Amino acid sequence: MLAEGRELYLLTLSRERVNKERAIRRRQLKALCKRLRQLQGMKLRSQALLLKLGEAKGKYRAAWRLLDIQLPDAGAPAAQSEFSFRLNRVRLREARRREGRYLLRTNLRDHPPEKLWQLYTQLTQVEEAFKNLKADLALRPVFHQLQERIEAHIFVAFLAYCLHANLRYRLSLRAPGLTPRAVLEKFASIQMLDAYFPTHDGRWLIFSRYTQPEKDHRLLLEQLGLELPAQSPPRITAKGEFLPT
Repeated sequence: MLAEGRELYLLTLSRERVNKERAIRRRQLKALCKRLRQLQGMKLRSQALLLKLGEAKGKYRAAWRLLDIQLPDAGAPAAQSEFSFRLNRVRLREARRREGRYLLRTNLRDHPPEKLWQLYTQLTQVEEAFKNLKADLALRPVFHQLQERIEAHIFVAFLAYCLHANLRYRLSLRAPGLTPRAVLEKFASIQMLDAYFPTHDGRWLIFSRYTQPEKDHRLLLEQLGLELPAQSPPRITAKGEFLPT
């Protein structure tokens, strides 16, 4: 830790982040080298080759910085548009030393280092929450004109995220290999339907039913400690009530 004025600088090291970032770097570097070897086997003019190299750089930006690439001369014919690449071991050693290490800057000088790291990691949880709202829960902007409708929209979105977070917590305890998205996609095949039966006096008898879960659904419900609610009792409409066909 280093205190400077009203701010505090904290150098942190996370073993889990080291392993995670190292695995990402190795995966990206392996994929980039594979793509570059594919381009070396193609007979491309310089302009076309540069476009494909730029595409590879954008896709594997972190791994690109670890390579030294010798590009062909501009305007060279296809037969002479070869390039070479090699691993820059100096940059690789620098990347290895930086992996899993963060320099945190904060004005919370009275907090212990463990608390500061916990607050920092909460940023990733906030980012994941927004990602889940857009992806798993498929919530999109809805433009409202009234204040109460805006608050209602936020409240429903918050409830949906609470259910999503609860599902993720249950999975971490009982089925760590599953994600909330996988579970939601699995249960999407269970559907609700209403069956209408006419009566002699002109009314309608309505049965709201959900489709019976398959074997894999039942196993997953049992693993999570959940039970589907009982089928709801039938309803009957008032005499003369109109129902859409």
